[in-house]
Amino acid sequence: MTDLRAAVRRAVSDTAEPGAAELCDALREALGDSGAGAGPVRLERVKSRVLRLRVGSDGRACSLVLKRFDPWLARRNELVVRRWLPAIGLGDRCPKLLATAADRRGAWVWHVYEDLGDGAVDAGHPDPAGVTAVVELIAELHTRAAGHPLLPECRHFCGDLGAPFFSANVRDAIAVLEGVAPPRVDPTPEQRALRDRLLARLCCLRDELPRRSHMLDALGGPDTLLHGDLWTTNTFVARAGDDLVARLIDWDHAAVGPSSYDLSTFLYRFPKGERAWILEAYRRAVARAGWRLPAARELNALFETAEYARYANRVIWPAVALLEERAAWGFEQLAEVERWFAALEPALPD
Repeated sequence: MTDLRAAVRRAVSDTAEPGAAELCDALREALGDSGAGAGPVRLERVKSRVLRLRVGSDGRACSLVLKRFDPWLARRNELVVRRWLPAIGLGDRCPKLLATAADRRGAWVWHVYEDLGDGAVDAGHPDPAGVTAVVELIAELHTRAAGHPLLPECRHFCGDLGAPFFSANVRDAIAVLEGVAPPRVDPTPEQRALRDRLLARLCCLRDELPRRSHMLDALGGPDTLLHGDLWTTNTFVARAGDDLVARLIDWDHAAVGPSSYDLSTFLYRFPKGERAWILEAYRRAVARAGWRLPAARELNALFETAEYARYANRVIWPAVALLEERAAWGFEQLAEVERWFAALEPALPD
């Protein structure tokens, strides 16, 4: 085990990641519980701030996922995995958090997770059994967390993705976009026209705030714990005997809000022709807890509001970059968001 730990330390140190020494200490703890045997050590970068570590061989191999977080985001993920999901009986429906470590400056926190491997739902060619397993897990998350005594704590640490999220993003996007003008920014005529079109869209949404907020209160159902980023890449399905077991990963955007926020994200990942039966599977699953979903027309309005809130949020950051850094990519990102607005269609047939 000493040689194995030395090999792991060399591999991690070679990445030049901040907090590498502290991460090695956390890995010593995680590997001590893993039973990994001697063998090769392989470290690969999955994406920015995410590494996969494979250790050992001969039937005693161990694979871990290493994620580097801002401290506040690390706390959110830790609360989800170690407190909130276990409190509603879903502690086994996410990757196990095996160890944590903060760098000595307090700027970053590393999490060491079990590696669930491959098994994400394929939105382009969905397997009905796998998708249904994920949908039933989403329904369990929503119905079990609604009204739970820990929900105020979730809101305190993670915020609200309902009407407050929509309102704040629309207002903030307008405020920063109005500043993208001389003398701070000198746009070309085409860029000025883009800014003006986005402002017009956002001002219309600001005018609709009372109506959409009332709709969320009236039709959105009870507030609950949301995953917050339900792309199919954050879902995993594995076989356990004769059953399929679904899990959810990457809880960076977890928050409180109406279930339609999660459902919108998930449904829009699939082709139009697949969405009706996926929604029906969710409808049946939540009905077991006594929930009744609105009709398709009302759901489309709820989903549209969730999408517009996300689009408004994505206006803010390139506009801020233009104001603070004169970032050349800012207008490119704003043009992309405008294309999202233009392309949005109802998720469901009315």
